[in-house]
Amino acid sequence: MSVKVHGTRLNPEETIRRKITRVSAELVERARAFDTATLHEAAGKIGVMPHAIKPVAPQFRVCGPAVTVQSPGGDNLWLHRAIYAAEPGDVLVVHVSDKFDHGYWGEIMSTAAQVRGLGGLVIDGCVRDVALLREMSFPVFSRGLCIRGTGKDFGARGWVNYPMLVHGVTIQAGDLVCGDEDGVVVIPAQRAAQVLDAAAKRADAERTIVERLKAGETTLKIYGWE
Repeated sequence: MSVKVHGTRLNPEETIRRKITRVSAELVERARAFDTATLHEAAGKIGVMPHAIKPVAPQFRVCGPAVTVQSPGGDNLWLHRAIYAAEPGDVLVVHVSDKFDHGYWGEIMSTAAQVRGLGGLVIDGCVRDVALLREMSFPVFSRGLCIRGTGKDFGARGWVNYPMLVHGVTIQAGDLVCGDEDGVVVIPAQRAAQVLDAAAKRADAERTIVERLKAGETTLKIYGWE
């Protein structure tokens, strides 16, 4: 693989935060019990990432603390840097400055992230090597697929673990990120415990509703819409 390097080198440490406050491992484990729709509703209908972002393999699920990555468009150097700024279990959440149509991630980067023990990738952009990514156990969520290559501009500024806005959703480093086949939701770390309590109550209520429907009641009656 050839890499074209251009630009004046900037010091990446100026915009990489290596110490962040993460949602606790206990809360991450609790969150794994719920689907993303339940978490979204329990949180007050917040935190939905763009609907185009889906797992590259339907069985992929992701759940963990966010490591936010703001990348220059058409360049994936900051994604490489983020792999080594993240800790085991972290989920890289990447914004590519709305320049979606590049393959920012592939087999090499999934292997590197897997070796590091990271929890997954959520990127508001495209990836490539999809057949290989689907065979790996490292969960990748992306906007789509694109074979167009990226650059490595050492003079382009990016940010790791800074607040990030993705299509109306504010994401802070350490927030709870969960993804499944339905989509991806981000829960603010400080609200995670409250949201998980609400999610448990919602799941219990829905199980009761399903039983009532199976017994012959209607949704109109159950919800008082008659």
